[in-house]
Amino acid sequence: MSGKKVLSTRLCEMLGIEYPIFLAGMGSSSGPSLVSAVSNAGGLGVLGAARLSPDTVRRWIKKTKSLTDKPFGLDLILPYELGSSMAIPQDFKEILPPDHVAFVEKLFEELELPKVETKNRWSNVSMEVAREVVDICLDEGLVLFASGLGNPGWVVPKARERGMLVTGCVGNTKNALRLKEAGVDFVIAQGYEGGGHTGRIGTMALIPQVTDAVYPLPVMAAGGIVDGRGLAAALTLGAEGVWVGTAFLATPEANADALEEEESYYTPFWDTTWKELLIEAGDEDTTVSRIATGKTARYVKNKLIDFWDRSGMSYLPMPLQGFLVLDLFASIAKSGQRELVSPYSGQGAGLIKKIRTPAEIIEDMVQGALEILSETVPRRIGLK
Repeated sequence: MSGKKVLSTRLCEMLGIEYPIFLAGMGSSSGPSLVSAVSNAGGLGVLGAARLSPDTVRRWIKKTKSLTDKPFGLDLILPYELGSSMAIPQDFKEILPPDHVAFVEKLFEELELPKVETKNRWSNVSMEVAREVVDICLDEGLVLFASGLGNPGWVVPKARERGMLVTGCVGNTKNALRLKEAGVDFVIAQGYEGGGHTGRIGTMALIPQVTDAVYPLPVMAAGGIVDGRGLAAALTLGAEGVWVGTAFLATPEANADALEEEESYYTPFWDTTWKELLIEAGDEDTTVSRIATGKTARYVKNKLIDFWDRSGMSYLPMPLQGFLVLDLFASIAKSGQRELVSPYSGQGAGLIKKIRTPAEIIEDMVQGALEILSETVPRRIGLK
């Protein structure tokens, strides 16, 4: 160990990990294969459990444990009141506006898509299921529960009793303070540049403001961070770690487990196209839309979003939009029409040039940040 440079923060000590680099829990894209690879490389893998059944969640946790003896966590999108208070319908189309259903039905014809019908997954976004998933995390001894959306304050008392940390992802200081008041152990602040669900404030402006607002809680930075420069910048802005999504999507392990699940509409075509588009994307090749969930999220630009926006048809609120387009996305995933695939991606995709392993990504991030912080910047400003 003599002479080895160390990149460690409070979060590393709190979670028993080597580097303050976390895998974002990107829905079912962050399955056991990717989670274990990130944890084995010294970061913290985080399972994405959005819309997965409790049985699948437990199975994925056990599979992850078979692939790593390192700590890992789980991320869940907490349900809105709609998801927790409404009776579960036999067919989710019963509660969707007829004009929106008719519009999507027409899309199948206009876009020449094969009709694929998925099973009803409404029950997997209920508050009852969320509570069951949290209990599974506690029973299985996970080190972290993260809410990608929503306030996890109700999880905190249970987590304290069992030694599990709790965090949540926010896009502004108002919600960061709300999480602090709820008792979370640290806050994830995601800038507008990030892929998936995102807010309106850029990472460079957001991180120091959230850091000041929730002090002395640790803050993790997210949004546009894909290499050592991003990690170094995040630490300089006051963050004590990074929550990384897009960079880890460009790995062989991303989506690997989802491809085996009936609960996912991912297909080999969808997965391959997603990764190809990430590598091809430049800094202006992403856009923010409500196409998949009803909440603003960042995607690689594509024909489906363009078509929808030109039509003038509105987007439904979350979670209804997700159920509205579920069959549509499943059909696209089997269609072979590359231009209709709507993959999540942050603006940092322009820095991704090839598929790499999670271990390579983490090693490059750590070494790049260490060089910048200990050599490049001191030399540049005359300290060396």
